[in-house]
Amino acid sequence: MRPKLLILFKSITYKNFLSTGDRPTSIILDRAQSTLIVGQNGAGKSTMLDAISFALFGKPHRNINKPQLVNSINKKNCTVEVEFLVGKSEYKIVRGIRPTIFEIWHNGNMINQASHSKEYQKIIEQNILKLNHKTFHQVVVLGSSSFIPFMQLPAGHRREVIEDLLDINVFSKMNQLMREKNAQLKDQTNEVSYQLDLITDKIETQKKYVKDVKALNKEYANKIETEIVEFEEERTRLTNENSELGTFIESNTQKVSEALSKLNSKQSSLKEHEHELKSEIKKLVKETKFFEGNSTCPTCSQDIGDELRQEKISEASASAKSINSKLSVIAEESTKVGSDIEVATKVQTVVANKQHNLLSNNRRLQQISESLASKRSELGKMQSGGTDLAEAEATLETYAEQKDSLQEQRLVLSDQRSYNEVIGEMLKDTGIKTKIIKQYLPVINNLVNQYLQVLDFFVHFDLDESFQETIRSRHRDEFTYDSFSEGEKQRIDLALLFTWRQIAKMKNSISTNLLILDETFDSSLDVDGVENLLKILSTLTEDTNVFVISHKGDILDGKFRSKIEFVKDKNFSKMVA
Repeated sequence: MRPKLLILFKSITYKNFLSTGDRPTSIILDRAQSTLIVGQNGAGKSTMLDAISFALFGKPHRNINKPQLVNSINKKNCTVEVEFLVGKSEYKIVRGIRPTIFEIWHNGNMINQASHSKEYQKIIEQNILKLNHKTFHQVVVLGSSSFIPFMQLPAGHRREVIEDLLDINVFSKMNQLMREKNAQLKDQTNEVSYQLDLITDKIETQKKYVKDVKALNKEYANKIETEIVEFEEERTRLTNENSELGTFIESNTQKVSEALSKLNSKQSSLKEHEHELKSEIKKLVKETKFFEGNSTCPTCSQDIGDELRQEKISEASASAKSINSKLSVIAEESTKVGSDIEVATKVQTVVANKQHNLLSNNRRLQQISESLASKRSELGKMQSGGTDLAEAEATLETYAEQKDSLQEQRLVLSDQRSYNEVIGEMLKDTGIKTKIIKQYLPVINNLVNQYLQVLDFFVHFDLDESFQETIRSRHRDEFTYDSFSEGEKQRIDLALLFTWRQIAKMKNSISTNLLILDETFDSSLDVDGVENLLKILSTLTEDTNVFVISHKGDILDGKFRSKIEFVKDKNFSKMVA
């Protein structure tokens, strides 16, 4: 059992909240064991209850929209502060509207605010108070305004309250987590089953592929052997051809080169001689033209005789004939040399072509050698099973291993899911929680009946495991909650309220000093009911601080250790202690 931690509420302070103005109203919550709060209707008696609820849970006790909480006159700076202890830890919660404020202070230091207000609120409900809005009001408050007593709650909400009181709502959270985990396991199982179907199809396809590869390997090996024979035949042919080409090139390359060199040299010599002879002819033509056109020497101015002139002209003519004859001979020789050069050039071209063919053949021989090496290597692999076959069989083996692994995964997931389903059955409302509730139901029913007797309501009240009530009168007639008058219903509500507080203390789940009765004395209780309720209040322990909100101060005055009065002053609520 965990140590008992009392939630000791110290004070509530609020301003610009509902009918309260800018002047803060502060109420010390642990000052007196019992406090009567009185005032006229609308004076703000119940405002403290809405302020406490808003500070702790972000929503008022009554059914009021959040914007309506701001004072309608000032319309801004609405703030509420509640201070309390949990064990030795001091807490202060500050909330505000216009502007929005939400702060949680622990021992003087503000707790880091979450990015979302809902997450920040969870810190209060789950880590600090360990109760929610509904359970808080079942244990702390009995009111007439927007309050739903336990017996008027649906069965599901009744269960939530009991689970909070008995601190067994953790099983509901565990059950929710287990359902989520089972949903994930179901998805994982479906995914593994899908993968198994895929891998099974792959295995069947791969088996067929292996069979086809084995059938094709032999056919392909025969094809490779045929290609090897063809390559070897081509290599033999090219080798023989290269031998002939080499012989031809070797015997003709130097011979053609030397012949072309001589012919080109002779041709150059003939052209040079031809050029010289043509130069001589030009001189003779010039000399002939001189003697034909001149009778006087232009240099010495002497006369040139006709005889001398004719002699010079005749000599020049004879020389010209001789030179022309030589030029004819040179022309004939040049033609012959040119023809010989043409023949030698053709032979040289043939040699070059032979050399090109030899190079091409050598490249092809290199390719054939590489192809033969590759084909023989491939044939060797084919004869030993083949690369494709080895890879196909390796892939098939991998698929088989994957299938075994997936089957094992599915088995593990299935076992885990079965275990979780058993755990889930235990965590359901009909499981562990029901067993715990069964242990507490006699205690709950006994306490309720004790308080009903103190309230002079002599019936036998019984809650079952589904939190449905059976109420028997002295004459064994069976009733339900709705069968009774409003005063009798209120007695049952009060008995349950005190029972929940007693159960909370017994279980150490929720223990608080605060108890607020909002106009409980003003409603359907008769005189005896009022006296009996006061009797119960007087039996409460000293660590309980009771606040009774009522507008019947004349009846209750003097019955409480402290009194607070609220009045309306200039449209604002004001506290008069």
